[in-house]
Amino acid sequence: MAKHDFQYFFREGLSNMFSHGFMTFAAIGITVACLLIMGTFTLVAVNANELLRDLEQENEVLAYVDDSYTDQQAKALQSELEAIPNVASATFISKEEATENFAAEYPDEAMLQDLDPEIFQDRYAIKVNDLTRLSQTTARIAATEGITDINAYEEIAGGFVTVRNVATVVCVALIAILFVVSVFIISNTIKLTTFDRREEIAIMRMVGATNGFIRWPFVYEGLMLGFLGAVIAFLLQWGLYEAVARGVDTNDTLQLIQVIPFTQLWAPVAATFVAAGVLIGVGGSLSAIRKFLQV
Repeated sequence: MAKHDFQYFFREGLSNMFSHGFMTFAAIGITVACLLIMGTFTLVAVNANELLRDLEQENEVLAYVDDSYTDQQAKALQSELEAIPNVASATFISKEEATENFAAEYPDEAMLQDLDPEIFQDRYAIKVNDLTRLSQTTARIAATEGITDINAYEEIAGGFVTVRNVATVVCVALIAILFVVSVFIISNTIKLTTFDRREEIAIMRMVGATNGFIRWPFVYEGLMLGFLGAVIAFLLQWGLYEAVARGVDTNDTLQLIQVIPFTQLWAPVAATFVAAGVLIGVGGSLSAIRKFLQV
């Protein structure tokens, strides 16, 4: 494509944008809204996944050893527990260590500093690889001979898994729906432009202009609409994300939730927004101009 052709197509596309000010504003606004909603749900899903990974690394299943087992017998269970599918590690904690850990958790409680280790049980702190399989894993651990009881926070783990799954499903559904809506809006916006210029397009066809020469200005128009919408949506998403992150950090009841800093996410978010915006804009343009070229 020659340089003068690029300049002509760009100039015509820019002119088309301003020839329908309100519809251009509407198309950009719809694109911004769609990208913002899609981005918000995607970031929720990303944070839920990250929280789940952190929970998988920090969450422990406590498996208590039968009191009748000797120290040697209790330690011998380690290899058997680590052989269970989905178990990442099993760390033995003796009665004495459990007593020390308990006292360390309550340093200000004098009455808890001189407890008899015999009131505690030997136990294993078990970490799992996949929290979604926690129920099956705890069942296998509980069925191990020598294990009398287990302590696993399945409700908390299940809550995070549910949040992640719901956020992912909603995100995918919204992306599909809003993408179609955005293409439809931009397509109809550009159709108004092509309808006003239908006679000009017909004359250009009669004098031998190629479909590509007629199509490119509208493609540039859609590209600029999509790109501008993506830039605005990205800036709004950044501001919204930072506001929510600050709110979570300053809320005492949400201290367990760690929001990923936007500085770690901005590059993929920007790339996704620009790609989606350009795809929406160009797709809408091509859809709008197609029927006017079918002569």
